[in-house]
Amino acid sequence: MRYILLFIKTLLRTILKPLSFVPAIVVMVMIYQFSAQGGADSSALSYKVTKMVVRVADEVLDKDLSEAQIEAYVKKYHYHVRKLGHFTEYFILAVTVAFPLYVYGMRGLPLVLFAGAFCVGFACLDEYHQSFVAGRTPSKRDVVIDSCGAFLGILVTRIIGFIGRKTIFAPLAKK
Repeated sequence: MRYILLFIKTLLRTILKPLSFVPAIVVMVMIYQFSAQGGADSSALSYKVTKMVVRVADEVLDKDLSEAQIEAYVKKYHYHVRKLGHFTEYFILAVTVAFPLYVYGMRGLPLVLFAGAFCVGFACLDEYHQSFVAGRTPSKRDVVIDSCGAFLGILVTRIIGFIGRKTIFAPLAKK
């Protein structure tokens, strides 16, 4: 059993650890591609997502809404779904940035500061990038929303990492 744990520990360190940054790169590319969409395309996509959310809520809550009622709810909640999209993107980015840093041993305030600065910096660059896209404008409000999503993602990563290190990954943490 001891040799199996040693093998797993070695495997994780040599192969999987360096690959732990790949999801963050994928998420950054995804965010860039969303930001590169023109204003009309971006709005149409979020409108479509909002409509899907309203339809699912209608089915789950068994409200049997008419098409006109669905459209009214879509118009009412479209802005909020767009902003929730910002929050969610940066929550995911923060998790994919903070987790590898956590795996490499960064903990506590340094993790929060480094991962937070990285995500907030990326949010600022993302908004700056949007200033060059037709129909899009940079927004300080979006940077704040992105930052809140990022810091919640970092907090969740810290909590899960701490719990995991004390429970299921405790045998791997022993030296």
